[in-house]
Amino acid sequence: MTVSVLRVPGIYAADRLPLARLRQGTPAIRAEEDSFSNHIHADDLAQIVIRALVAGRPCRVYNTGDDSAMRMGDYFDLVADHFGLTRPRRISRTQAAAEIPAPLLSFMRESRQLTNERLKRELRIGLRYPTVHSGVAEAARAAGIAPRAAA
Repeated sequence: MTVSVLRVPGIYAADRLPLARLRQGTPAIRAEEDSFSNHIHADDLAQIVIRALVAGRPCRVYNTGDDSAMRMGDYFDLVADHFGLTRPRRISRTQAAAEIPAPLLSFMRESRQLTNERLKRELRIGLRYPTVHSGVAEAARAAGIAPRAAA
C-alpha cells in the first residue's frame, strides 16, 4: 500500500470565497505585519487527490497549493475587487487582537510560503487555476460580475 500525504492550504471555489466576511467589514492585517497565505482551487485539489492515489510515491508529502505567493490581506483585496465589494480596512496585529474573533485571528497569525514543485514534477499536475487570481476571476465571471478597478 502506498501512502501519500497532501498538505492542503486554503481551499477556495465560487462557493468558498470570503464574501460574507468582506460584506461584514471584518478587517485585515496591515501589509507590513500581514502573513503569507497559500491557496488551492477545489477543482484542482480534486484532481490532485485522484492523481496522488494513482501515482503518488510512497511516504511522500505533497504541498497542494497553487503558484500564488500572496499575503492574506491581498487575497481579501483581490476577492473584493472582483466582486465589487469594499476592500477591508487594514489594522495592526495589536488592534486585531481586540477586533477579530480568536479562531480567525489564530488562522491569520499563520504564515507559510509553500512550494508545489514536487507536486508538479512527480505527479505531473497541470493546474486548471495556476494562481488564485485566475480562480477568483473565473468565479466572478461565472457569477456574472465584471471586476472593478483596484482601489
